[in-house]
Amino acid sequence: MLYLVGLGLGDPKDITVRGLEIVKAADEVYLEAYTSILTVGKEALEQFYGREVILADREFVEQKAESFIESARNSNIAFLVVGDPFGATTHTDLVLRAKEVGVPFQVVHNTSILNAVGCCGLQLYSFGETVSIPFWTDTWKPDSFFEKIEGNLDRGLHTLCLLDIKVKEQTIENMMKNRPIFEPPRFMSNQQAAEQLIQVVKSKDNASKLTGDTLCVGVARVGWPDQKISVCTLNEMLNCELGQPLHSLVIVGKIHPLELDFLRMFNPDITPPDSS
Repeated sequence: MLYLVGLGLGDPKDITVRGLEIVKAADEVYLEAYTSILTVGKEALEQFYGREVILADREFVEQKAESFIESARNSNIAFLVVGDPFGATTHTDLVLRAKEVGVPFQVVHNTSILNAVGCCGLQLYSFGETVSIPFWTDTWKPDSFFEKIEGNLDRGLHTLCLLDIKVKEQTIENMMKNRPIFEPPRFMSNQQAAEQLIQVVKSKDNASKLTGDTLCVGVARVGWPDQKISVCTLNEMLNCELGQPLHSLVIVGKIHPLELDFLRMFNPDITPPDSS
């Protein structure tokens, strides 16, 4: 059996009771290690679980998943995912692969940023399409996410922006020369995301609903003991330091009075966006 087990967002103890039982009984335990991170390393997980945990990086999951999927035909394999197993399309692909070759699977759900973002006080059913904001380079500056943000604002909906994570990435030169040399991990901050969004706004000649005065919420390390939330305009977010990763950014749409009251716990001076 292949088990996809959500770990939640905080520390090793955020795993569900059912998930922990599966991990303790599994023949092998893998930790997906590139779509998100925990506050702790795998050593803390191993200590709490009393089990060896094998790190599964992007290359392993995307190119070698067949090995542990096939192992799950005759043994119990636990594949651990920070957040919820279906928070990333990679894990949907694992389920489809297992189904294709007739390997049984089960999913143990947990909290992810997609629902935990409600900690900022914005109501989950008022969120529109979630977007991902990638790191730009000198020659690659995609902005397809911007149209989705604009569409959400048109409908008065909030937008959760998931910020880029680069773990075990290679330079083009090292990749071409097949050298196993990897760049240091990088995690986009709310400030970097705001900077890229403002650059896109400027390129639209003031024709967009999103402006530097649009209300935003920056959240950092959601579910962790040192979680931080900041509410300000997009321009002000450029100078809003929320510390260590992981960060997410919310573009605020039309605000319900209860949402406004909640947001004012983090910034008493905010004014609601124009709801016309």
